[in-house]
Amino acid sequence: MSGKLKEVRERISSVKSTMQITSAMKMVSAAKLRRAQQAITEMRPYSDRLAKMLSNILSNLEGEANTSLGTARPVEKAAIVVITSTRGLCGAFNSNIIKAAANKIEGDYKRHYDAGNLTIYCIGKKAFDAMKRRFPTANIVDKYVNLFTDLSFDNVSEVSKQLMREFEGNLVDEVHVCYSRFKNAAVQLPNCVQFLPVPKMEVEESDEKAKKINADYVFEPSKEELLERLVPTILQTTFHKYVLDNHASEHGARMTAMDKATENGGELLRDLKISYNKARQESITKEILEIVGGAAALEA
Repeated sequence: MSGKLKEVRERISSVKSTMQITSAMKMVSAAKLRRAQQAITEMRPYSDRLAKMLSNILSNLEGEANTSLGTARPVEKAAIVVITSTRGLCGAFNSNIIKAAANKIEGDYKRHYDAGNLTIYCIGKKAFDAMKRRFPTANIVDKYVNLFTDLSFDNVSEVSKQLMREFEGNLVDEVHVCYSRFKNAAVQLPNCVQFLPVPKMEVEESDEKAKKINADYVFEPSKEELLERLVPTILQTTFHKYVLDNHASEHGARMTAMDKATENGGELLRDLKISYNKARQESITKEILEIVGGAAALEA
């Protein structure tokens, strides 16, 4: 019985230590989340408005000045950017993004993967490990795995600049980005969006009024010069938003996971204490019975 009590005591001590770790990690993630949430909250309205404006402009330039970054062509070579975290302990955050990316590859890009015409850019170590294991014959780029060490606009823009160079050089015909969109600390939405070519605004078939309205923009300087400068800048801002969204989602997911782990540890600790008290009670009862039995034997 003493061996059982010792085992339960060790387990109680182990659970308490684990709870201290998960509670500390929760507080660290909460502090990081506040900064990351502020960054994406400030960036998102600006980025979304720029992206909408760009799609609107390109949708109204049919037959006029256009940009190579908005020109769709037959997709013979494709690229997909998978953005995850470098560290784990954040619940299903990484697996949800990887699952969305895998569905995209095994669906729309299966022909390109089989033909060796698919390039996968990995941001975050979890993305690299999963893609290398699941799609070993794909061309996997690990140059930006450690991008999260520096989330400045200039550093993140290196990725979008390379994607734009490859698209303009006809090295890829289409680029999608898989990341997690931050909603709140408890909800992160895995998402795969088209990055290149710039998607045009979609108008409902029934929306005849919207079809007749063209964007009345006054271009100064010329359309060609403006688009040459404007489009890459907007795309860099959009890609930066994807990375910041994912960064905030990671800390939200980790904070939620550590909070749940601490809560589960508390429940396990209560159960272990009940087991310990029962075992201790049984041990005391057994000792009392042995004493009483010994006393009775002596009297006999």
